[in-house]
Amino acid sequence: MGRMDFDVIVIGGGPVGENVAWRTAAGGLSTAMIEKELVGGECSYWACMPSKALLRSGHALAAAKRVKGVVGGSLDAAAVLERRTGFTSNWDDSGQVKWAESENIHVIRGDGEVTGEREVTVGGEVHRARQAVVVCTGSVPKMPPLEGIDDTPVWTSREATSAREVPDSLVVLGGGVVGVEMAQAWARLGSEVKLVVSGDRPLPKMEEFVGPLVLEGLREDGVEVLLNGRASSIKPGELTLQDGRVVRGSHVLVATGRVPATKDGKPLTIDDSGLVSGVDGRWLYAAGDVTGRALLTHQGKYQGRAVGTAILERSRGFEPKQWSAGQAWADHVAVPQVVFTDPEVAFVGHTAAEARAAGRDVKVVDLDIAVAGSSLHADGYKGKARMVVDERTRTLVGVTFVGQDVAELLHSATVAIVGEVTVDRLWHAVPSYPTISEVWLRLLESYGL
Repeated sequence: MGRMDFDVIVIGGGPVGENVAWRTAAGGLSTAMIEKELVGGECSYWACMPSKALLRSGHALAAAKRVKGVVGGSLDAAAVLERRTGFTSNWDDSGQVKWAESENIHVIRGDGEVTGEREVTVGGEVHRARQAVVVCTGSVPKMPPLEGIDDTPVWTSREATSAREVPDSLVVLGGGVVGVEMAQAWARLGSEVKLVVSGDRPLPKMEEFVGPLVLEGLREDGVEVLLNGRASSIKPGELTLQDGRVVRGSHVLVATGRVPATKDGKPLTIDDSGLVSGVDGRWLYAAGDVTGRALLTHQGKYQGRAVGTAILERSRGFEPKQWSAGQAWADHVAVPQVVFTDPEVAFVGHTAAEARAAGRDVKVVDLDIAVAGSSLHADGYKGKARMVVDERTRTLVGVTFVGQDVAELLHSATVAIVGEVTVDRLWHAVPSYPTISEVWLRLLESYGL
């Protein structure tokens, strides 16, 4: 191919890199995007989309069974897997490449490495960027330091979302998001699942009531959950815990977190416009998981749009300002996330503990989700909501929902936090009746105005 010069070179063709490249190319800067695997990245082929496709059929069936009058119903595992594969285009990225090229993004196949100022080497070919190089290489699974781990074939999130057959039995190590989602997905598809959680509840970083509710849902689906289970060694089909318990399964999924995809596994520290710290010349940027800020696809895409905008603005002699499109300021105040288990978990902002640790004077409002809309949605609907309010500003700093289909409630909370809407003004945001959103009214009533 030979050396080629561009205004912008993006390393990594996942959703984050695509957003950076789209933004700069649309703004008139010649842009190249380098990808060593599949254009579309982890989210499209091994994470967000296939994992949620694996979960969705089981959730739909469970929801139907919670409404009186629905009789029977079962899952066809082969059909669920086929639907999942459809969302990955059978791990073929030709459609994504076609889209990139239609947006004037030059796709380069290979492993890109920054080898000098504004210089990226791919397979021995050196390319230069006149304006910026942007690192969007994402993250990789974090392997725990277990005896035998280097000699034992295990599943990571990739194998868990791309398997062609339902495993007879599955041991899942890790009580985080990937662990609980995949445990429930495969249990509902017919696998005998055992989930090993290192602490006393799954999802320990979330509000304290979240883990027990998710735990209840997992157990209802037949998942055997081993709490306070710290692993010490592993061998094919067998995990040994520090207390001597031995957990066996035909497959073992290691879901113990992810680390930035850099040579040393450490994140690239950036400012809110994406500039990498400690680099002279204001030319090296990063966005997404590789920054360690928020390992979430939507947040990485948001950062990518900010970085692309900042590059464009600086190319025109302007400096992006706080809360402008060229600053990823929401990373600090309003990072939303959904855990797609049944019950779902949806939260944004800070937990009550985090807010207090930051020195805020907060009032916490907890409620069962028990409104007309939820009772219509499912017989015996079970869910909880928490609103964390800064008493000084009377604005929301954190919201958590747990329950069936609560994900769609989350964006209203995100808007309220980002917009610094006071509880006094929220009182006039009238929820439609009868919907689950009526829980907002009950939260505000309980807060007291």
